[in-house]
Amino acid sequence: MSAVARARLRRVVTVGGTLLALFVAWEAFTSFIAYTDDAYVRSDLVAVAPEITGPITAVHIVDNQAIKKGDRLVTIDPLPFQLDVNQRQAQIDESTALLKVAQEELATAVAALDQAVSSRTYAAEEQSRYADLAKNSYAPRAELDKWNDELKRAQAGITIAQTAVTKAQTSIAVQHAALDLAKAQMATAQWRLSKTEIVAPTDGTVTNLTVRVGDTGTQNIPLIGIVDANAWRVIANYKQYYVRSFRIGDEAWVWLDSAPWKLHRARITGIARGFSRDERAPMLLPYVAPTTDWIRLQRRIPVTMVLVDPPPGEVLYMGADARTVIFQ
Repeated sequence: MSAVARARLRRVVTVGGTLLALFVAWEAFTSFIAYTDDAYVRSDLVAVAPEITGPITAVHIVDNQAIKKGDRLVTIDPLPFQLDVNQRQAQIDESTALLKVAQEELATAVAALDQAVSSRTYAAEEQSRYADLAKNSYAPRAELDKWNDELKRAQAGITIAQTAVTKAQTSIAVQHAALDLAKAQMATAQWRLSKTEIVAPTDGTVTNLTVRVGDTGTQNIPLIGIVDANAWRVIANYKQYYVRSFRIGDEAWVWLDSAPWKLHRARITGIARGFSRDERAPMLLPYVAPTTDWIRLQRRIPVTMVLVDPPPGEVLYMGADARTVIFQ
């Protein structure tokens, strides 16, 4: 073999050995250290929507304002809802008065029934007495006929009084139902009135505020976005061959691009069990764009991490880039 051929062979062996050594070193390195720069900061974006529809008369916040749970956000014109409450109160008052009248009518009907029963008892006694007298010719037949008629009229009076009692009882039931309906409508009206003041459902920061006085708040259509102050986490998309050794509770380290040169200790709190391979599919599964690695496109799986000791005073930004490393 010539000297040129031997030199060429040495170069090929050297390059091949170097590449093999680098590959082995890389595999050894990645067996102990799982690193990704495909990570970002995330929180929950709370979409606050009115539960009623009406014109906005006041906005109590400004864009990017930090707020606490229960703080007022906007006010919807309460006048129509207050008028509705007033109307429901009038219906309650009317139903209460009609119920009282029905109860008084029942009391009158019961008294009339008692009187009718007493009259029938008296008429029955007199009819029986005159029947015995007329039988022995001690009383004229006309007196017996009179008390027969009186007994029939007393029995009819009882029937009429019983009908009046039943009618009054039915009227009371109807008025009770009307009163219950009016109270239910009042509760609904009061609930609507209370919803004219829209308050923050959580601590957080108002983002991209565009609502203004004069706008119309529409029921169930988001009006204000709030970045939740209590839901911060880091989503790190790791190549799929890394995650086989990850466990919930494992320690991780996070570098925030919004606050560089600082490493923050974190814990793994979740590992996605699925992801979408089609970015156009519904977002029930997360879609992570594949990355090129030695020609084959590597899929990445979202891993959720939470900072163990968030630095006091340090501001986190939803969507900001981050980098994470896990020592395995």
